[in-house]
Order: sequence, then C-alpha cells, then structure tokens
Amino acid sequence: MILTDDNFITIVEAIKQGRNIFDNIKKAVHFLISTNIGEIVTIFVGLLLGLESPLLAIQLLWINLVTDSIPAIALGLEAPQSDIMNKKPRSAKKGIFADGLWGKIFVEGVMLGVLTLFSFSLGNNLYGIKVGRTMAFLSLGLLELVHSFNIKSDESIFKIGLFENKYLVGAFIIGTILQIGVVCIPLIANIFDLVPLNLIQWMYVIGISISPLIIMEIQKKFNEIRFGKVVYGYKEKLDF
Repeated sequence: MILTDDNFITIVEAIKQGRNIFDNIKKAVHFLISTNIGEIVTIFVGLLLGLESPLLAIQLLWINLVTDSIPAIALGLEAPQSDIMNKKPRSAKKGIFADGLWGKIFVEGVMLGVLTLFSFSLGNNLYGIKVGRTMAFLSLGLLELVHSFNIKSDESIFKIGLFENKYLVGAFIIGTILQIGVVCIPLIANIFDLVPLNLIQWMYVIGISISPLIIMEIQKKFNEIRFGKVVYGYKEKLDF
C-alpha cells in the first residue's frame, strides 16, 4: 500500500470504501439471483402444477429489464453502513456466497415465486386467465421492487433507514410507475396482453406485493432474538 499523503487515516478510509464496495456487489448479486429464482419458480412450479403459464415471455422480459436491473444498480450505490468498520476482517478464503448467502437467496427466491403463483391462481380462479396473468405480472414486478429494500441490511429496514438511499427510492418510484403504466395505458397493455384491474384486484396485488417486507422483518427480528448481534470494538478491529 502506498500513501500519497502523510495522513494514516487514509488507510482507514480506504478499508472502509473497500468494504463498502464488496458489500454493495454482494447486495446486487443477492438481489439479482434471488429475483431470478423467483421468476424460475413462478414458471417452473406453475407448469408442474398443470397451470397455464403464469407469465408470457414478453412479460418476463419486461420484468427482467425494469424491476430487476434498476434496483440492482441502486443497491450498488449504497452508502457505507454505520457499523461497517466494527466488523472483523473478512477471510481471503471466503467467497461472495459465504456465511449462508446461497441459502438466503434460495429461500427468498422461493418466497417471491410462491407469492407470484398465489397472485396468479387467485386472479385466474376468480376472474380468468388474463386477469390472473395481469395480477401475476404486477405482483412479481412490485414484489421485486419491495424486496430490494430487504437486501439493504440484515437489520430491520426501519432501524437503518428506509429512505437514506435516494437512488433506491428513485428506482422504486420509477419502477412502480413503469410497472403500473404498462397495465394502465391501453396501447402498451395490448402489446403485453394485459387487462385493466378493478379496485378489489388492485388490493389483492398490493397486499401480496408488500408481504415480503413484513415476512423479512419478522425473520430479521427472530434472528436478532435467537442469535443476537456481535459487534466488534473499533480498537480491537485495528489491532488485528
């Protein structure tokens, strides 16, 4: 390491920025893979259950381009967490998926897929296949946008701050407007084979879409009670 000034605090700041870059890459990968597993579960399990395809190819393509990509970029721009320098140094032998990340990704992906299938089945059984696909399309897109806030931290989102990443908030707003706009603008809706929803159907979609936030908050609280939180002192950390 070469210092370009005589201030050794530069080393601390460099380590801080390096840890933040690694964490943000990990968050983006976590989000992208879990949402893609959710899409796979939606289609694959739906076909195994003998259902009509919950989503068409053009609908999946839109979700991948909009509600996958924009939040992933925003997660890559997260500011360092307040306790980032209170963590033990990461072992060079540990990969990006260490410490159970693969398990988290799989469980979260299954959660997104099951909720989307529930939305599709509800709409399909009550209102027909086109309404079912429209509800599944809206639900999956909004589920992914909401789930992006769960990826920010292992702590409660309400504890670390819901709005402190303006890029993620912007991604959520833009993604939501685009997702709803596809359904509400008739010319575009026809291209994607979507139909307008009534108030009750919108309430179903909204209720299903916010459920990952509630589920993950309960899971985070359970982990906090069961395992606690280990915080390493700043001085101990520097003495490694």
